[in-house]
Amino acid sequence: MATLSVAVILAENARRRPDRTALVEGDLRLTFAEVWRRALAQAGALAELGVRPGDRVALMAPNTAEFPQAYYAIAAAGGVVVPVHLLLSPPEVEHVLTDSGATLLLCHPAQAETGTAVARAAGVRVVTLGAEFERLAAAAEPLPSYVTRDADDPAVVFYTSGTTGVPKGAVLSHFNLVMNATVNAFDANDVRPDDIALGALPLFHAFGQTVSLNSTWRAGATLVLLPRFDAARAIELMVREKVDTFHGVPTMYVALIAAAADADELPDLRVCVSGGASLPVAVLERFEEVFGTRIYEGYGLSETSPTATVNQPVFGTRPGTIGHPLWGVDVEIARAEAEDRVELLPPGELGEVVVRGHNVFSGYLGRPEATAEALVDGWFRTGDLGTKDAEGFLRIVDRKKDVIIRGGYNVYPREVEEVLMRHPGVAQAAVIGLPDDLHGEEVCAVVVPAPDAAVDAAGITEWSRRHLGRHKYPRRVEFTDALPLGPSMKVLKRELRARYAPR
Repeated sequence: MATLSVAVILAENARRRPDRTALVEGDLRLTFAEVWRRALAQAGALAELGVRPGDRVALMAPNTAEFPQAYYAIAAAGGVVVPVHLLLSPPEVEHVLTDSGATLLLCHPAQAETGTAVARAAGVRVVTLGAEFERLAAAAEPLPSYVTRDADDPAVVFYTSGTTGVPKGAVLSHFNLVMNATVNAFDANDVRPDDIALGALPLFHAFGQTVSLNSTWRAGATLVLLPRFDAARAIELMVREKVDTFHGVPTMYVALIAAAADADELPDLRVCVSGGASLPVAVLERFEEVFGTRIYEGYGLSETSPTATVNQPVFGTRPGTIGHPLWGVDVEIARAEAEDRVELLPPGELGEVVVRGHNVFSGYLGRPEATAEALVDGWFRTGDLGTKDAEGFLRIVDRKKDVIIRGGYNVYPREVEEVLMRHPGVAQAAVIGLPDDLHGEEVCAVVVPAPDAAVDAAGITEWSRRHLGRHKYPRRVEFTDALPLGPSMKVLKRELRARYAPR
């Protein structure tokens, strides 16, 4: 039986680089030795609170130092981390607590009101991070080391955003997470021990947790936390702390481009990674022009730890693609209609993206049917449609469920959005299909106008018509101040469909 724990990522740094700065938040600076010492003290407190190996502990906190500290304390105690999205409503938080079978909630003071009320309803004990947890840790006997776990034991349960109804808990093992952090750090992009990364992505989400926290620390590099993303503050902080690595979702890149115009100085960035949603090529090009650095776009899901593919220097990069599979991972295109088997397609054909490798989750907690639907013939079916070209570059075309069928023709919203993002008066765009008596579905663009832009629906439709096929351009254009975003910063298209559906 091979043993492994996510806790070794921090433990080994404390052994190899004890005096290296691990974590920066505001004026707080902690070395790897200090973070690990605190984690073992907190793990001792968790053991005294009755947390046993395999017990699930919910963690509800923003990007403050308390998050990574508690995360590694739970791992060191042998517990399973259940991160709670901070954008969830109280009933959704209650679902996460009850569905996961969490025995304890570690809650940041900023979330204490919601957390305490919901935990009480769910019959789960709450400990507040900060003063209360510190007091318990000071009174407890620290663990001498981390509790060993089987490599395939659960380490984290991520609740997926629930684009298809009730959120499900994706169970990831210690092996899944340690391998994903390792290949992200050493095989995908050139991460170095003297790097300084900005932790602006939510750590409760798989992207922030693996790529910003675990991969940065796997390389022995420094993580600078930004508790709430604000582009102007992010630029100031990156300049002040000499940050050279940025991980973000497309909305963050859009905001950074806008804020750069008013900044006195821009950071000297070496590695930028985008994920979480498709990055419009127009945004990628503009960011690279303004910041003078390349963006490596990648792709993944909670169920794949999360990274599955990314543009990597070893293969060359290609804008508009999600690059190549990670080291040790296979990503292929399968016939989308064949749901009970995986039938791989040749290069260039459109189908469903399927993944196999060390990053694929164990299954959905307590949902054998959903697991059997997702894991077929040794592959994980992502529900995303894409292509793979002859050189192995993968491209995501759209979610299987978001494809619009207008008059019998398939329209992929991503393609229409790419074109709209090149319109000078468009800051953001989301394209959805709405029921239509004549065509079955009609293409509707929901647009956030650029500041001070004079745009109208007829003008955008006409402009699109010149750049898109006759069945693709949006006949209907709606304007909004902001697009609804889910916990993972993806646009909630189901909300838009509900909002703009014909009455």
